[in-house]
Amino acid sequence: MEDLIVNAEAEAARLDAIPAAIVGVRGATVLSADGEFELLSLDAAAERLSRVPHLLVNRVLAARRLSLPPGLMAYDLLELYAFVRPARYCLPTITGLIHALQLTTAPLGTDEDKCLALQAAAARLMADMEAQTYRYRAGGGQVAVMMARAGWPWGPLVLKALEAFADHSREDGLRVWQNLTDWEEPGPPPPAGDDPVSPEDSQNRLSQLLGEDAEVREGQRRYAAAATHAFRPREFEDGPNLQLLEAGTGTGKTLGYIAPASLWAEANDAPVWLATFTKNLQRQLDQELSRLYPDPAVKAKRAVIRKGRENYACLLNIEETLRAVMMRAETQGRGWDRDKVLVGLVLRWARYSRDGDMIGGDFPSWLGGHFGAARIAGLTDRRGECLYSACAHFRKCFIEKVARKAKHADLVVANHALVVAQAATRGDDPDLPKRLVFDEGHHLFDAADSAFAVHLTGLEGAELRRWLRGKEQGGSTRARGLKNRLDELITDDMDAQKLLDEVLEAARILPADNWMGRVTGAAAMTRFETFLMLCRAQVMARADAHGPHSVEATVNDPVEGLTDAAHALGTALLGLARPLSALSNLLLHRLEEDSDVLDSGARGRLESSARSLKLRADMVMAWAQMAEGFGAPVPEEFVEWLEVDRVDGRERDVGLARHFIDPTKPFADLVLQKAHGVVITSATLRDKAAEEGDWSTADMRTGAQHLTLPPKRLSLPSPFDYPKQTRVLIVGDVNKMDPGQVAAAYRALFMASGGGALGLFTAISRLRAAYERLAAPLDDAGLTLYAQHVDPVDTATLVDIFRDEKNACLLGTDAVRDGVDVPGESLRLIVFDRVPWPRPTLLHRARRAAFGGRQYDEMLTRLKLAQAYGRLIRRAGDKGVFVMLDGQTPTRLLDALPEGVEVVRCGLADAVATVKEFFADQGTPV
Repeated sequence: MEDLIVNAEAEAARLDAIPAAIVGVRGATVLSADGEFELLSLDAAAERLSRVPHLLVNRVLAARRLSLPPGLMAYDLLELYAFVRPARYCLPTITGLIHALQLTTAPLGTDEDKCLALQAAAARLMADMEAQTYRYRAGGGQVAVMMARAGWPWGPLVLKALEAFADHSREDGLRVWQNLTDWEEPGPPPPAGDDPVSPEDSQNRLSQLLGEDAEVREGQRRYAAAATHAFRPREFEDGPNLQLLEAGTGTGKTLGYIAPASLWAEANDAPVWLATFTKNLQRQLDQELSRLYPDPAVKAKRAVIRKGRENYACLLNIEETLRAVMMRAETQGRGWDRDKVLVGLVLRWARYSRDGDMIGGDFPSWLGGHFGAARIAGLTDRRGECLYSACAHFRKCFIEKVARKAKHADLVVANHALVVAQAATRGDDPDLPKRLVFDEGHHLFDAADSAFAVHLTGLEGAELRRWLRGKEQGGSTRARGLKNRLDELITDDMDAQKLLDEVLEAARILPADNWMGRVTGAAAMTRFETFLMLCRAQVMARADAHGPHSVEATVNDPVEGLTDAAHALGTALLGLARPLSALSNLLLHRLEEDSDVLDSGARGRLESSARSLKLRADMVMAWAQMAEGFGAPVPEEFVEWLEVDRVDGRERDVGLARHFIDPTKPFADLVLQKAHGVVITSATLRDKAAEEGDWSTADMRTGAQHLTLPPKRLSLPSPFDYPKQTRVLIVGDVNKMDPGQVAAAYRALFMASGGGALGLFTAISRLRAAYERLAAPLDDAGLTLYAQHVDPVDTATLVDIFRDEKNACLLGTDAVRDGVDVPGESLRLIVFDRVPWPRPTLLHRARRAAFGGRQYDEMLTRLKLAQAYGRLIRRAGDKGVFVMLDGQTPTRLLDALPEGVEVVRCGLADAVATVKEFFADQGTPV
């Protein structure tokens, strides 16, 4: 505490001297330091809050409503909570804070009540730090000093509170990596056993998980028994025991597959991987596993959440970022340094995090909106630049810790993308899981499509250049480059040094900084950029380039010079792929030759470096083949096109794309056939329009059709009474092309249900247009409106907020439709703006031709409708209405709905009356 200015500010700091503000859609309520309430217009509030920092929740959202910059200086309670209670969950709302702090306050019926609640929450957090029993005191003072010097409004108050009791931990809060425990290197796991799980044992384990007083669900018991097929010894090489399990909502499939999976893992000393598509289901799985492992210490060892490296905080990146921001001049009296404040909050979180997961773990997700998602991503290993054992923090590394725990766990919760990527890039790795469960199996087609696609684009090339050559110009990026990562390993190997030099020289062909500016300005510097420039020219010449959306064009009849440019690029890429591959092989050879002298750290670095080099060599070789073959017929299993990728009208990428027409073929070859047992499950595996017993859709979408040994199949109906619990309305008198009419329909329906409403859109632009028309009138009616792509909060958190507030409304697109699990009254109305037909892309056109034309379109649309409708009823007591604002909805699509559900076509007025009447009859307050 040597800084006299900071000390003086801390001494003078007073919580009761801070005014509080609630910023709404139409105006703001302010509580002065003297205890007076005042209602201000947005303009007046903007003028006042920009002059005097106020106490509020979510300064970025407040700034957006006030039309102020996102760097608005304020006493944001979310930032204070993240400092005081690091790595503790809290919804980024006033209600969320009240619940997290377990405060007893008056009902938050008015903005005045909310202002008082803000003061109570701030006082509780200060009291936390002033208490002798404060559990997060270690190292907090040093971090607070740094943040106070950076101009963080809370800094002086936090310092004053922390000084109530001395910090005896002797921890250096700024060097958080020193305070983390080392991971242990257990011995290699024994070979997996092959003991089967019987249906009876699976059902018994299910009963244990549910408890003695649980209601017996016959469908769930049948599910748990059927899933055991995947946990029997397989009988043929490349012939996995594949079980397709379609289970209607409410069956209880999660515990249904946890039961046999946990039994098999315990009996055979090997993990079972449970893969989901959405983060929401990962969190749900994590909660369900607490039934299996009620002791947190046991659960931490036997159940692991595993994600890709890019999800975890990199301690070296954190250290280098800290060093960079600490070199800046202090900001007292000159605004605030948001980078220092962000680093301070990250340091506090990293000290207490469960596993270092920054994307969907215990990291405060709203920090991305507050400080910039790119800043958060820059603290992870998203570019694969890990130094492995050469890193000073290797023994404390979050990623290494989780990877080692996963090898010895019973159950590993992962996502589809990681499982597929590992199989595609590490097919010969004996540690890859042999027993898999794919929940949300209807997404496997898309996960495989993403994993096996190849994009020869500017962004991809620039990323590879940074990975190989590091940062080549000034700036704050910490890209280290291949030479930095390999030098110590190959310092005495002249052949490797020569290959490394060849790689770095050949990498000059790749796009350098500001490549997009040169491509759009016809000033290409390399063969790669020339190719991109001509790709863009063909797209702009042949596509409708007007508007903010991405555009694409076929590769047919290339524009003058494009074919020659592609072939020249292909030659140059081969010149990069060959030394990359040779360097990878040389490192692998050293592993064998020097096995008797290499320690485990060196072996790990060599193996990881060789694998990373091979992965990129294979990618560059695929690029070279695409470029050299440009102008010739595309291989029949692929479709290729040229694209210009835009975000909000700004061009961000350009190049050539190649996708498998049927990506489940490589998925079946590399994932399914290598496994011994697989469960693929979902509520919507089959197209409901097909005849009873027709699983062709499921086989096609999961890769089962490519296996020699046919899967076992079982479909279990939902236990819910959908005809009684739901209503389905198709509104025919709203012009879906008129944004005003669409917004008016949403407003009337949302008000009729009294909130608890989810509005789904097939285009972001239409969602934003509706939000602008809906926010104010809904606010006047006492209904809070949230929106994906509008509110500065990630989608998963938006859904959590929506779930927590019974009468809120939420607008979203596909990600919301797929990730919502909101039981109870919080979701009682779903309104779709129009039929969610597939986007008419060149990729879809190729698949449409391959998979059945119009029937393929309708099958995909029915699956989307079924998924959306399935969000409505999650528990036996739920009630809900599903509304389609598209009078042109074909009747044949309605097979997506459960049998017996009546569909009523009507006008908007009748729909509003039906919604009111339905909820009045159900006793739901409207």
